[in-house]
Amino acid sequence: MENTLFPIFLKTHHLNFLIIGGGNVGLEKTKTLLKQNHLAKITVVSSEFKDEFKTLIKQYSNLKLTEREFNETDLDGKDLVVIATNNSFLNQQIKQLANTKKLLVNAADQPDLCDFYLGSIVNKGQLKIAISTNGKSPVLARRLREYLEKEIPENISQSIDNLNLFRSGLKKGLSHRVDQLNKVTSVLVEPKENKSFLAFKMLYIPGLVLFFLLGYIASDYFSVSELTGVFSYLPSEFYYVLVIGFIAQIVDGALGLGYGMTSASAMMAMGVSLPAISGSNHTAEMFSSAVSGYTHYRFKNVNKKLLFWLSVPGVVGAVLGSLFVIYIGSEYEYIAYPFVALYLMIIAIRLIALALRSNIVKKKIKYVGILGLSGGFFDAFGGGGWGPIVTSTLLTKGRPTRYVVGTVSLAEFFVTFAASMVFFSKLGFGYWYIFLGLALGGVIAAPLGAKLAGRLPKRLSYVFVGILVFIASLRIIIKFI
Repeated sequence: MENTLFPIFLKTHHLNFLIIGGGNVGLEKTKTLLKQNHLAKITVVSSEFKDEFKTLIKQYSNLKLTEREFNETDLDGKDLVVIATNNSFLNQQIKQLANTKKLLVNAADQPDLCDFYLGSIVNKGQLKIAISTNGKSPVLARRLREYLEKEIPENISQSIDNLNLFRSGLKKGLSHRVDQLNKVTSVLVEPKENKSFLAFKMLYIPGLVLFFLLGYIASDYFSVSELTGVFSYLPSEFYYVLVIGFIAQIVDGALGLGYGMTSASAMMAMGVSLPAISGSNHTAEMFSSAVSGYTHYRFKNVNKKLLFWLSVPGVVGAVLGSLFVIYIGSEYEYIAYPFVALYLMIIAIRLIALALRSNIVKKKIKYVGILGLSGGFFDAFGGGGWGPIVTSTLLTKGRPTRYVVGTVSLAEFFVTFAASMVFFSKLGFGYWYIFLGLALGGVIAAPLGAKLAGRLPKRLSYVFVGILVFIASLRIIIKFI
């Protein structure tokens, strides 16, 4: 059946609304109207009201409650009528009376009695989108609203204001204005033919650096004639680490955290030394986070101001943490091993607690620099933790998942680069096969992880990763006790 609805947007400041029914449905309709315009004039008629109406009446002087049965005179002076009772016969009577007075009616969950629908509304500043399924599936309309609210950037209103100022400054005719606006907004649309080139660019820079670095490593171990049989030199651990790197990067790219803690706990179970774990982790993450961060940047998932205040202190913390683990891990490994495992367990518990947290209220972020410094230090010391510390903290402040994941992922590149340089200068590349496996697995998985950002069930994913790391770390502690 064709949808013949004609969508319009009403200026509600001069309209008078009548809502009949003081139950849950009436309350929902009242709150919806007030959310869109807190000055809308609304009269609610009902023989009884939900308690929450008493709170609303104190907040809005333009809201009037009439506690009695509906009367035909209630329609006088009204512009739009919303019926929210569970009495079908009464609803039909009200509909007929309202139409007689040439008033338009909306009846909740009764499409046949509706002259108009109250669709699901996406509201981001100056941008407003109304969604309707022609009264067939309100659930689908709500799901679409939730999806768009998540995908549309919070600062879209600023973009609209900037475009409005730009349009106002254009002095020539309509044709010229349209041409200029088309040029300015063309960057919002990626041509299909450029997608393959974009994917190439996302891999080109880190891939090129990785190629030369691997060539440098190989020159210390193989002659040109031996390069054809290079795979015979790879220890069996390389293939296990390759899988670990792939899985860890999928987790990190999709959730914005978990690469280090996932790979570190797995390699500790394999018996790899702590400096080698942290060194190979950060050297490998340098490449995978470059791909992931660049991908997030191209997908416009990065807050540049937040990026700066995380990256600079994060680099300082990473250098200090790297030097600390090199000394502790080499001299007191029997103490450091269970200590790092305990640290990873705490991070895993924090991750699970974040997933189980029900109400997250947006709060002001304080001391971002200290957050970056501590995140960088503990990340380098424990072989992982940048994401669980930084991402989880930002998410608990009510920040959008998309921008938190994207910004933290790009900042991670600078942190891992700094840590890698310290480990390389102090340890050399004796752990090259571990780094190689992690790097290859991570680079392959990075674009896929970025594509999944914000799309996986967040709570379930956090709990799953947290439980796996907790169990792996617990086994290590038991082994050393």
